[in-house]
Amino acid sequence: MAENKPLTIWIVSGEESGDQLGAKLMRSLKVRLGAERLRFGGVGGHAMANEGLKSLFPLEEIAVMGISAVIARLPAILKRIRMTADAVVAAKPDMLVIIDSPDFTHRVAKAVRQRAPGTPIIDYVSPSVWAWRPGRAPKMRAYVDHLLALLPFEPEAHQRLGGPPTTYVGHPLIERLDEIRPASGERQRDEGQPFKLLVLPGSRRSEVSRLMEPFGAALALLKERSPHPFEVTIPAVSHVANEIRARAESWSLKPRIVEGEAAKWAAFRQADAALAASGTVTLELGLSGVPMVVAYRVSKIEEVLKYLIKAPSIVLTNLVLGENVIPELIQWDCTPEKLTEALLPLLSDTPERQQQIEAFRKLDTVMKIGDEAPSERAARIVEEVLSART
Repeated sequence: MAENKPLTIWIVSGEESGDQLGAKLMRSLKVRLGAERLRFGGVGGHAMANEGLKSLFPLEEIAVMGISAVIARLPAILKRIRMTADAVVAAKPDMLVIIDSPDFTHRVAKAVRQRAPGTPIIDYVSPSVWAWRPGRAPKMRAYVDHLLALLPFEPEAHQRLGGPPTTYVGHPLIERLDEIRPASGERQRDEGQPFKLLVLPGSRRSEVSRLMEPFGAALALLKERSPHPFEVTIPAVSHVANEIRARAESWSLKPRIVEGEAAKWAAFRQADAALAASGTVTLELGLSGVPMVVAYRVSKIEEVLKYLIKAPSIVLTNLVLGENVIPELIQWDCTPEKLTEALLPLLSDTPERQQQIEAFRKLDTVMKIGDEAPSERAARIVEEVLSART
């Protein structure tokens, strides 16, 4: 690759988390390849806009979650897929990077590969082929030249399933350990002080609507049965904070509700235990060293999908560790009684509590990538693929 040759890189994301990854990648590419020679195009949000991307359309138009929400917006989403693919083909970029949101980004990539087969395509964030629909992995080889994985077990999974060449570049959370983990004495609890319990009912309205009732009932039971007093904090994302407040009004034990990232990490650093919805938050809690119980409920339509899931756990931290140390109570098991039984041992110095804490200490070793930050390693792979294709 000629050192001073101008480069055009298109980056297509489909939701806020992808926008954050895309912005960090853009920043690292500028450092690695030179900001003056880079031109960016694609689809992104505010973070990527701050790095110089002019999005084809607002990210909010396609950032929908859940089967029913996608079905309702399907005609508009299909239109945006066609529009994005047309724009990429017309721009003739040196590379296309798609980020997460496979129902949107992979359809764009397939269309681009069909119409502009010479355009290198990198996928940043693997679909969960190791959990369900493993047949997606070999199909990806037709339109993905290299996959950048956030989880350490994903390269082996793609190799086993016949997926594209894959490199573990590190999860973005490992760049934020200073924010997530307590400073010396920050998690200190004096004798007689209440335990600090985090409750995390999810970041989607569907999750909040299904989990707040059993969570509140479980906390009421826990208050009756726990030999130790405890206080509850709910770190809420802004778009569901009002719904969480409204639903918490019926709780007999009133939580403290905080908003914003700084308040969230402060609550994590002080927490003794957590009750959480399944998701990335379980990895955040694990890296912070907070023992937890994980629960989840889905709609009756989505419940059918559980028969297609091949993973030994739905808890991300369990999957990264390779052992099921965190209890998970899913669907009909997500009852106040069972949640209470699982939480009780975490509010005392018990073997169950210590087992989780000891397991979490292994996460740094399992997830380490050396001296590079995840976005820097991702940028290096992008440069290597560009060099190989020129």
